[in-house]
Amino acid sequence: MDAVDEIHIFVVLPIFNESDAITELLAKIRAALDPLGQTYEVICCDDGSTDRTLELLRAEAERDPRIKVIVFARNYGQTAALDAGFRAARGQVIVPMDADLQNDPADIPRLVARLDEGWDVVSGWRRDRKDPFFTKTLPSRVANVLVSRVTGVRLHDYGCTLKAYRASVLKGFRLYGEMHRLIPAYVRWVGGKVSEEVVQHHPRRTGRSKYTLAKTLRLLLDLLTVRFLLSYSTKPLYFLGKYGILFIVLGFLAGGWSLAKRLLFDVPLYKDPFFPVAITLTVTGIQLIFFGLLAELSMRTYFEAAHRPPYLIRETLNLPPQG
Repeated sequence: MDAVDEIHIFVVLPIFNESDAITELLAKIRAALDPLGQTYEVICCDDGSTDRTLELLRAEAERDPRIKVIVFARNYGQTAALDAGFRAARGQVIVPMDADLQNDPADIPRLVARLDEGWDVVSGWRRDRKDPFFTKTLPSRVANVLVSRVTGVRLHDYGCTLKAYRASVLKGFRLYGEMHRLIPAYVRWVGGKVSEEVVQHHPRRTGRSKYTLAKTLRLLLDLLTVRFLLSYSTKPLYFLGKYGILFIVLGFLAGGWSLAKRLLFDVPLYKDPFFPVAITLTVTGIQLIFFGLLAELSMRTYFEAAHRPPYLIRETLNLPPQG
């Protein structure tokens, strides 16, 4: 077995200007994971830091080969840093967490242990959150309720970065926008099992928060994409087609009414406002159906080219292991 395949836990840290926290954080991760007796590595994704963060990461990586560092050319954002870390991880369990010391590495063993109970994702829940209420906690709670209702995956704290993932459920995922917060919904979509666990949350002691209200707004916009993906990503024709048929039916009704007025009341078609409406609705409906067909072909081409089925295989019996 390749050495990289023997690594059990990969901790992924998206980092931006955390020079005051990173050394202490890595020490706490070692203190939390060394007693487990399991192999682990820490992937530090430096997201274009402009302070001494990269210098400290280089020193840590030189001292400890378990510290891996990915350096971005500029600041791309937390989602991009997590995506790079996920793609570099080659272990059985992936644990992302914030690098500002607000998440506690001491919670990692409990989250990982919950995976052994059969869960594919164990999401952290900051029940006693130590953030400003009106600017961070309240918008987060509103977003959590909305996301839970739209996706059908009920979690108290989508915004908590600290989660434990079975690595197999992250294969093939690409993250954009603020969608790293919505991964549990994706996992449930392909048939994975999602749970949550209460974790500690500490007040920020160093640096500045990178969270803004704009991120909550972007999350809500991403939610629209996720809702479409959860419901129609493998059958976009169903989504566009039903509206196309509706528009065509309305177009025929409007056209029928125009024709009836022409025959019964001798109203010229060019003077009847329903006539252009009928043409517009019918043409729009036909276009929606054709767009749906094109989207259907695109999605099927995507799954064929990516060699990625739209489902998750949990186990097989009397079959060789699945790649």
